Amino acid sequence: MNDAATYIFDFDSTLVRIETLEALADIALAGSPDAAEVRAEIARLTDQAMAGEVAFGEALRRRLALLPLTRDHVQALADRILDEGTPSLRKNLAFFRAHADRIVILSGGFREIIAPVAERLGVAPDRVLANDLLYDAEGRVAGVDPANPLSEAGGKPAVIRALGLTGPVVMVGDGWNDAEVKQAGAADRFYAFTEIVRREPVVSAADAEAASIDELLHAEGLAGRWSYPRSRMRILLLENVHPAAVDRLEEAGYTVETVKGALGEDELIERIKGVHVLGVRSKTQVSDRVLDAADKLMAVAAFCIGTNQIDLAAAADRGVAVFNAPYSNTRSVVELAVGLTIALMRDVSDKSAAMHRGEWNKSATGSRELRGKTLGIVGYGAIGSQLSVLAEALGMRVIFHDLTERLALGNARRMSSLDALLAESDVVTLHVDGRVENTNIFGAAQLARMKDGALLLNLSRGHIVDIGALAQALGSGRIGGAALDVFPDEPATNADPFDSPLRGLKNVILTPHIGGSTEEAQEAIGEFAADRLLAYLNRGDTTFCVNLPNVQLAEVSGAHRLLHIHRNQPGVLADLNRAIAGAGLNILGQHLKTDERTGYVIIDVESGYDPEALRVLRSVAGTLRFRSLY
Repeated sequence: MNDAATYIFDFDSTLVRIETLEALADIALAGSPDAAEVRAEIARLTDQAMAGEVAFGEALRRRLALLPLTRDHVQALADRILDEGTPSLRKNLAFFRAHADRIVILSGGFREIIAPVAERLGVAPDRVLANDLLYDAEGRVAGVDPANPLSEAGGKPAVIRALGLTGPVVMVGDGWNDAEVKQAGAADRFYAFTEIVRREPVVSAADAEAASIDELLHAEGLAGRWSYPRSRMRILLLENVHPAAVDRLEEAGYTVETVKGALGEDELIERIKGVHVLGVRSKTQVSDRVLDAADKLMAVAAFCIGTNQIDLAAAADRGVAVFNAPYSNTRSVVELAVGLTIALMRDVSDKSAAMHRGEWNKSATGSRELRGKTLGIVGYGAIGSQLSVLAEALGMRVIFHDLTERLALGNARRMSSLDALLAESDVVTLHVDGRVENTNIFGAAQLARMKDGALLLNLSRGHIVDIGALAQALGSGRIGGAALDVFPDEPATNADPFDSPLRGLKNVILTPHIGGSTEEAQEAIGEFAADRLLAYLNRGDTTFCVNLPNVQLAEVSGAHRLLHIHRNQPGVLADLNRAIAGAGLNILGQHLKTDERTGYVIIDVESGYDPEALRVLRSVAGTLRFRSLY
């Protein structure tokens, strides 16, 4: 820490996320019929005082006069004030405790409320400058000590001057009376603190804006909890990503922007500039051109299973990590597959349409039970295997085919070839991945090998089925019915039209790519993908990354962590270690993992080095991306 500087922090909406008087009003007015009106007036006076529209002393007296405050009310707030610490304060407790002798808490609030927080931070009582409440004989608040300069406008600069501080003074706060400290010449720098509330007049008067303690420490060149302020890191989430993801990321301190729909390539190229993390679903294409325009991009999250909409190789070549949510919507897709199978077996779709036309056609012809039928699963991954279990529980015989060796669950039986599976299956359901090589893998030849009257389901990727061939097989009666949730060409938005040769065909159910579109699945996807992003951003963990080597990492503690992503070429690790030694860094731990394209080195080093020493690490041949955490 800069030994010459003293850091003076306001309390309300800076060290805690509340305004003390408003919180006291909630306690004192509980059950009062005019509580809402009084609270609103107190909040109005607070805002006017903080914006400099009403003198602080006048606003304080008027607010106190509105409240039937007692000592018990004050004590009740003091008892829970530790729970009200701002998020970035709670994450930087170690900083405050280590440098408490250079920290002052200066507030127009009340000492009794501030004292527990100051003690938690290790700040001595004589470095807490605040108003002192006065009580009458019955324990009612009668006002504040008028002899205390902080009870009047202009009190903060006077109190700071009385401290006789040497060296620079840095004021941090959210109110106009904090800005006046700098204007009165009692502080050398003033930061408008905006983590809880942002007041434009205060920001305009500040030397800089700090949206968190981390951002303040970064701006001052001090060692904070993280190497780069989270609030400065921009996360752009497209296509209605679930609010659970937004909540997770914002709670961790990141700045999140959301867009309802997908973006085209040119629009995304414009929006991607300055973005550190991009979140998409299935519609947005993250191409090489998009990645080339991404000047700050560190990671991409696919809030879905598939990643074929992202150029994984181009991302890896730029050191951009890509994550997905491979299991979060599995149950939703499986349940839809079971439901569609039953609906096809019973011809529910056509019978329902007839009823809507006023036609009553009660008949058992063509309606069949699942029990005893053979389900053929093509692709026995997370979805296929779970479907296997549920189908068997319903009495179906299950067979499957997969190019990868898979463990058969229950009584499911592996088939040596796709043709063998098709010859035995009453229902064929497709659950393969979306790689380009799988385009039209299920066409006229495969349809011809299915049993007469068999059913086909595709809930995986639209391009794997030859739609024209399927339409012909359905029209001729060769195939008894089909259900499709995915299509080769899908509308970009709900407002765009949908067309397909399958429209209007008998016993064909078409759904608009809703396999994973349940509230439960979307919430689970949002939480999972957000957690993977946080693990990568906060500690460098690449577990479940689909384009970089997977490394599972714990939180860094008592060290600085250096993350180096590079091309997998000879000599990089040796060059990196020579650079580390030359920079005078002492290695506490090191881990290297590579794949055929990329290498990922994680190095924990002792703190206390010159940050300029890190520049040499960025220049090591083959470096794709370098960052540091502490």
